[in-house]
Amino acid sequence: MINAIDNVIYTGKTHTTGGRNGESQSSDGRLDIKLSAPGSSGPGTNPEQLLAAGWSACFIGAIGKAAATLKVSLPSDVAVDAEIDLGTDGSAYFLRARLNVSLPGLAPEIARELVDTAHSLCPYSKATRGNIDVEINLI
Repeated sequence: MINAIDNVIYTGKTHTTGGRNGESQSSDGRLDIKLSAPGSSGPGTNPEQLLAAGWSACFIGAIGKAAATLKVSLPSDVAVDAEIDLGTDGSAYFLRARLNVSLPGLAPEIARELVDTAHSLCPYSKATRGNIDVEINLI
């Protein structure tokens, strides 16, 4: 089932050429990057790194929303180390993800409740749910 959007808050727009060995620019000029295939010595980033950066930033925002709802004060040094694997099964390509979340100073049960709630709120988590393997680890 696809969820409908009642109110569009923001639309990110990019123009990409050359695929994994190309470049991408945002319509507002804030993003202007070279792309390189994963594991190559090319000068650019790759889609897996971009997904990891976007998802981890969004996930930290969702942790903040969860903390506000649960009335928990977050440590100032919340961090998410995201790992996106690109792999194959036969001739088909797939992704797999790990979000390694650091919530220093919080009791493990509170930290777990925050990341579980964040995972239910985060739009990236929703987009990938049921489509790829995802691990959420507390570190």
